[in-house]
Amino acid sequence: MGALRLVLGDQLSDGLSALSDIRDGDVILMAEVAEEATYVRHHKQKIVLVLAAMRAFAECLRTSGHTVRYVTLDDAANSGSIAGEVRRAVKDLESDRLIRTRCGEWRLEEALNALANTLDVPVETREDDRFICSADRFRDWASDRRQLRMEYFYREMRRDTGLLMDGDQPEGGAWNYDVENRKKLPAEQAIPPRKRFPPDASTKEVMALVGDRFADHFGDLDGFDWPVTREQAGEALDHFIDDILPGFGDWQDAMANGEAFLWHSLVSTSLNLGLLDPLEICQRAEQAYRNGSAPLNAVEGFIRQILGWREFVRGVYWLKVPEYRKRNALDADRSLPWFYWSGETDMACVADVVEQTRTHAYAHHIQRLMVTGNLAMLLGVHPDEVDDWYMVVFADAYEWVEMPNTRGMATYADGGIVGSKPYAASGAYIDRMSDYCAGCAYDVKEKTGEKACPFNRLYWGFLERNRKVLRDNPRLAMPYRTLDKWPEERRAALVDEAEACRKALGATVRA
Repeated sequence: MGALRLVLGDQLSDGLSALSDIRDGDVILMAEVAEEATYVRHHKQKIVLVLAAMRAFAECLRTSGHTVRYVTLDDAANSGSIAGEVRRAVKDLESDRLIRTRCGEWRLEEALNALANTLDVPVETREDDRFICSADRFRDWASDRRQLRMEYFYREMRRDTGLLMDGDQPEGGAWNYDVENRKKLPAEQAIPPRKRFPPDASTKEVMALVGDRFADHFGDLDGFDWPVTREQAGEALDHFIDDILPGFGDWQDAMANGEAFLWHSLVSTSLNLGLLDPLEICQRAEQAYRNGSAPLNAVEGFIRQILGWREFVRGVYWLKVPEYRKRNALDADRSLPWFYWSGETDMACVADVVEQTRTHAYAHHIQRLMVTGNLAMLLGVHPDEVDDWYMVVFADAYEWVEMPNTRGMATYADGGIVGSKPYAASGAYIDRMSDYCAGCAYDVKEKTGEKACPFNRLYWGFLERNRKVLRDNPRLAMPYRTLDKWPEERRAALVDEAEACRKALGATVRA
């Protein structure tokens, strides 16, 4: 008898704590289960990505001499859940203990904790040390703070790691160069070609399986080309650092119709699977600055996304769950309009983001925050439905990273835990940062009426509708001063205008 060592689909790392002291006689369990593909109806490409990467990782483990019990989705004996496969493996193999790494999602962690109470063998649960900041380290940082702000956490992480530091001061004299990273893409600017990874024979087998089993899930399969091995993930990182990073800073907030990738890194799918290490990625980016191949504003902005934002939202998630999953600070009560799934809308920006999401299971952070997230918040969509949509449609989505972004940053449903204000914006922001408005059926210059940009029609009504919650937010002082100058009748008309727009767009009150 030996230990059973569990490896989950987002734990595809050689250095996983559950594997750190593996011995002869131990067996590694990996299982493709329906429950993990359907607890939300994941994009077909997300399911392919995880299963194909799991199969490739299992083969690497076998090549290294390890014994792997690998349960495929179509195995007739498959129980359909991780807990069921652990129970079955412990019995079949007569394992003397279970060793696992803590799950990334609270839902599965709770299920495995419950399982541990019913098994006849001891269970050792190890911390997931693949993050730069441990959950305990974040809890200590947060313990004496009235507010949790990513910027101050990020500075602490810079000091801890030494990344982009000049002694005890930030490289270049500033912690944050975001002010340099908000340029609109010029019409004549060439978009760089991106390295992609056509599926191999094994991945094609997975695609056929997913196409058969999950035919009614959202998304296209034909264009699948995400990296599924550590080698491919490394090539994708090399391409970004060498060829794309120099322009990342200038254009990271820009949007362009028909352009899904622009200068973004495209490493989040590999990073969240465990194929890449976050500190290694940051060190590679820093080296590009040190050797003069990428400017400071680009490198700092990229490192902030990983060392700052990614580590911060993971810390918030584990600090606040499960209560965080129920937050709805603005009492949002509307259903998500159907066009979030179909893409059938006259709003050019939304139609483009939904189409590229269907095709690639991807949209970059400004499209997620300021197009789909901003619109859902202005419409008053219930955060449960926003969470579900983001979890379904993106290949890099796991609850620990997605929920603080949707319930916190995109919709302000957490009441200010993640962000200091709602990121509400009218159509002027989208017009400033993209070329969407030039080809849109709506007029971004019009404020009211059926031809006006829906973001404009919704914006002021959103502020007035949520006055009791938001009025005292210091970062919203300016728009509320503007509202306060208008007579009550005009403010009421803004709410009526927003309500007419919500109805026209199909954001109905939830049943």
